[in-house]
Amino acid sequence: MVPDACVDVMWERQSGRLWVAGPDTQAHPAKSASLVGLRFRPGDTALGLPVSELLDARVDLADLWGSRADELRDRLVDADVEEAQRILLAALPTDPDPAVGAIRALAARGRAVRDMADELGLSERQLNRRSHAAFGYGPKMLHRVLRFQRALTLAREGLGFAEVAYRAGYADQPHLARDVRALAGQSLGELTSGRKP
Repeated sequence: MVPDACVDVMWERQSGRLWVAGPDTQAHPAKSASLVGLRFRPGDTALGLPVSELLDARVDLADLWGSRADELRDRLVDADVEEAQRILLAALPTDPDPAVGAIRALAARGRAVRDMADELGLSERQLNRRSHAAFGYGPKMLHRVLRFQRALTLAREGLGFAEVAYRAGYADQPHLARDVRALAGQSLGELTSGRKP
């Protein structure tokens, strides 16, 4: 699992574990192939605490929700994959804050923090605080993760890595290579070999 600025709520069908994968700043190995879950767009989930408290974490949903998570897990026991996704989607709130979508869009474009704050009518400090609460990290790291995800998508579409670097907004191909290695722990070629989008 590589950084994607998302929060995932996962159900391990075999063990019955229901857990949350917070936003990542580095790759985490996936330990189970039998997972059903929901991936929320960056900033869209509302689990009852700032997402920054889940940064690089894997937390049982019961630790956040108590008996409410136990009831949800009980409903998932006999569900097939599609039904499990519907149950999770109905049970998990999303964050309707329109500023979150605006922060995500501005960060994806690589806007400077000061420019983002000005456009949103916030101080830089307010922008950072809201970004950490919604995404788990500040707008610069959010930009970095979203740019990495864009590069990964382009590479999986079959573009050459120099073109990927240009289109995703990296200074050059070595910049892309360094950033991918830092975020994913492996090269872009290793991430994309034999995999479809």
